[in-house]
Amino acid sequence: MTLTAYIFIFGLLAGLSISAIYGLYWAIKTGQFANFERGARSIFDDEEPIGFRTDAYPGERAMPSANINRAKQDKDRKMR
Repeated sequence: MTLTAYIFIFGLLAGLSISAIYGLYWAIKTGQFANFERGARSIFDDEEPIGFRTDAYPGERAMPSANINRAKQDKDRKMR
């Protein structure tokens, strides 16, 4: 390999490394790692309870809503 190729590869690796370090710095500074639980709960509502699949990949069937309600009730009973 020529010197130009080595310089290009080194520059590319340095740029990617600096970007990754800055991204981690930004995430810590803005509190992105502060509370994972809050973030996980913010994307669900009563129609899509945590821990139960209500959507599916193409070709698969989603869990029927009756099963979701029953499973949610079972989970609530266990928490008491």
